Amino acid sequence: MSVREDQIVRELLSYIHAFPAEQMALMPVYDSAHDHVRRGECTHEHRCPLVMTGAVVVDEHHRVLCLRHEGGYALAEAEPEAKDDSLQEAALRLLAEEAGVHDVWTDEVSSLPFLIDVTRPGLHRYGPRLRVGVRYLFRAHSGAVFPESIATGAAAWLPLSEINIPQLRDRLQSHLIGVP
Repeated sequence: MSVREDQIVRELLSYIHAFPAEQMALMPVYDSAHDHVRRGECTHEHRCPLVMTGAVVVDEHHRVLCLRHEGGYALAEAEPEAKDDSLQEAALRLLAEEAGVHDVWTDEVSSLPFLIDVTRPGLHRYGPRLRVGVRYLFRAHSGAVFPESIATGAAAWLPLSEINIPQLRDRLQSHLIGVP
């Protein structure tokens, strides 16, 4: 089985219900996914949004797990693969493959994405399509990452202040620390 467009539509609807202020930014993504479901195929000549999934892992010190990327650190994200049954499962698979993290648990908001961020074409490396990052929140102890990953610099726990996605940083501060 694999992640289907109808699953993406359900995730988007749940997210929009929880965060209605983000509805307008997500409508092109929703419309495209809904059109795929209705038609049963892509008729957009591969101009439809590219859906990526990722895990936001926070430790007991409110630090965020990031992976080495292009000379710095970034949140891990990847396209769902055919073996993934859901976007959340794809995010967990990515954690296990890239950082060796297996011992994570979900927060109380676990059933829906913690953040869906959209990047316009030209502002990412994926070509002329909208990039949609569907991010799920997980918790882990700081020791849950393979020690070699931390020692070699392949992964690092970064403080919230160093997260370069302002919307994610703000949502994490609000959720974890109670800062509005």
